[in-house]
Amino acid sequence: MTQSSKNILLTGGAGYIGSHVCHLLIDEGYKVTCIDNLITGNKKLIPEVANFYEFDISDSKKLTNLIKSNNFDLVMHFAGLIRVDESVKYPEKYKEYNYSKAKIFLETCIKNDLKKIIFSSTASVYGNPKNKLVKESDNIDPLNPYAKSKLDFENFIINSSKFNDLKYIILRYFNVAGADENMRTGLISKVSTHLIKKIAEVVVGKNEKLIINGDDYDTKDGTTVRDYIHVSDLAEIHLIAAKHLISNGNSDIFNCGYGNGFSVKEVLETLNQILDKKIKFIVGPRREGDSKMIVANCSKFKKAFNWEPKYNNLKYILETAIKWEKNLIKK
Repeated sequence: MTQSSKNILLTGGAGYIGSHVCHLLIDEGYKVTCIDNLITGNKKLIPEVANFYEFDISDSKKLTNLIKSNNFDLVMHFAGLIRVDESVKYPEKYKEYNYSKAKIFLETCIKNDLKKIIFSSTASVYGNPKNKLVKESDNIDPLNPYAKSKLDFENFIINSSKFNDLKYIILRYFNVAGADENMRTGLISKVSTHLIKKIAEVVVGKNEKLIINGDDYDTKDGTTVRDYIHVSDLAEIHLIAAKHLISNGNSDIFNCGYGNGFSVKEVLETLNQILDKKIKFIVGPRREGDSKMIVANCSKFKKAFNWEPKYNNLKYILETAIKWEKNLIKK
């Protein structure tokens, strides 16, 4: 790939996953430009060599000027709101940020001839899957406004591609966790809702105990089951998808997970193997909008790109998350 074909526009570059991808792209010699309005992102996570612009993705004028003054080959769209609990309380807010603003953003890109997009979607579009391992072709049934807002934008991308020369890769993330092994970036959140983030906060003493959201689900031990993928493997998936689209590959949808399901209690058991003393937890009520079990069938991506994950190890995921949390306290 020549240097001229290595120019990526990235929204939400100050976020957890966006910043990881940003670092990896730069490590691989790509030129990266980030847009982020910093309402949930943290500017410190953006690599210094990335070009950074602080504005909202729905600001068509600024976006048009940026696209016109750069020769972008591809856009990666990470920007959005991600809290299931918040989306249940404020569905209109999630529709606005994850769908309406994203729609304006994509229309502006298409208008300015930027027609290759990788979109961060979510496995929560599947709801409560009937199959043990969920495939991309399985039924879609979003259980909360967050998942619905992501699905609505997926559909907008697909429909837009029918009338424009738009190529896309939609990536449905399962539960992303862990931190960059060099500790350049990790999860910083004002309100933590991810299990492994919350566990790490208890381990370092930020919180006294973990609250498990329900233990009466129809699962092996009553707690919810999830597929945890290390953020660095997810970042590599984006790099592979970018190379595919830049070299005129076909549009597609892929699950991003490992195909391993761990319950909340199993995650805690694994944690106790690492720690000197067990962390405290209590069982609270279920969270509205939570699915009981969601584990990826990720064979489609593996077969398409002959990909094998590097960090498929729950202990390693937990260790990097805890190390990152300790580093945050020091700063």
